[in-house]
Amino acid sequence: MPVKILSVDDEMDLELLLTQYFRRKIRHGEYEFKFAHNGLEALTMLLKEKDFDIILSDINMPEMDGLTLLTKINEMQNPALKCIMVSAYGDMGNIRQAMNNGAFDFATKPIDLDDLSVTIEKAIEQIQYIKQMEKEHNQLESIKGDLAVAREIQQAILPRIFPPFPENAEVMDIAASMNAAKDVGGDFYDFFRIDDDRIGFAIADVSGKGVPAAIFMAVSRTLLRATGIKGANPAECVTYSNELLAKESVKNMFVTIFYGIYNIKTGDITYTNAGHNPPYILKANGNVETLPMSNNIIVGVFDDFNFSEETCHLDKGDTIVLFTDGVTEAIDISEKEYGDDRLKDCLAKHSGNSCQQIIDAIKADVSEFVGEAEQSDDITMLALKRK
Repeated sequence: MPVKILSVDDEMDLELLLTQYFRRKIRHGEYEFKFAHNGLEALTMLLKEKDFDIILSDINMPEMDGLTLLTKINEMQNPALKCIMVSAYGDMGNIRQAMNNGAFDFATKPIDLDDLSVTIEKAIEQIQYIKQMEKEHNQLESIKGDLAVAREIQQAILPRIFPPFPENAEVMDIAASMNAAKDVGGDFYDFFRIDDDRIGFAIADVSGKGVPAAIFMAVSRTLLRATGIKGANPAECVTYSNELLAKESVKNMFVTIFYGIYNIKTGDITYTNAGHNPPYILKANGNVETLPMSNNIIVGVFDDFNFSEETCHLDKGDTIVLFTDGVTEAIDISEKEYGDDRLKDCLAKHSGNSCQQIIDAIKADVSEFVGEAEQSDDITMLALKRK
């Protein structure tokens, strides 16, 4: 597209002078000149045609002078529109006022067309830079809008209705939360009914952050839930998910998963821990026990690994607390980690509380510890209590 220049001057000779001097650029489609003979006529043209790049305006004109026109142009708030003011050499007071009011540059009469050509080229460089910045800004705004929608979608696919199983509210309690470090996160939690007696529950942490992790998170959750809801035991469920994820993994992404099946009647939990932080069992008496480390590997790396499963038991009043490393590895401004010991101390103070109260207490304790430091990782928790 040609650079569109509006020349505003009541001297008719300037029109011929400009078209003759810049004839090659006009002929090659680099410049396009339009002409107005006073500020009012120029303003009318600017309102009709909003794609002018440069205004070359005399200061002293009838009906509306150049300084008034400059004021009107400033009101349009178009940073890519550059004004070059023209006046007699002896009129430096008005030229200085024009520059103070936002003119890009100035030229004096009689106009040195070689110098004017250089000034126009400088203005074009500025205009191109501003337009590129505006383009990138619009792209960032578009991405920001897309991320906001993605965040809503990600939150929507996680269970958000608590209590989730009101028919079992007298014998069990469950709560969960996920707070992403960025617009979207790579953590997820899930729980679902398998049959009258069994509830599947899971927590997971995808490597990396942002959009790639969020997509991998959605795929991982879908595979785990689709397999688990059919009643497959945890080892079968995680093994099958791993086979598919490992074959389709991009950029060496992986996910740590803890998937368990809770028996509402007996309090027994059968689980597979695939490289995830070992959960804690908060006993009714306030003691905190750590589930043993697992020999399983992370999910999504080797497609021929057979995952194993273990068991644990909840007595009445016990709570199993699952979390991602965004909790224990939260750092304060001195880069000190929150740590496992502090988490266990926090849990020990809330053995008689509901699952939601336990999660809220951990959030508050982490927030107090971190202080003004920026959240460095997704923070996700799930708590299940046998009443």
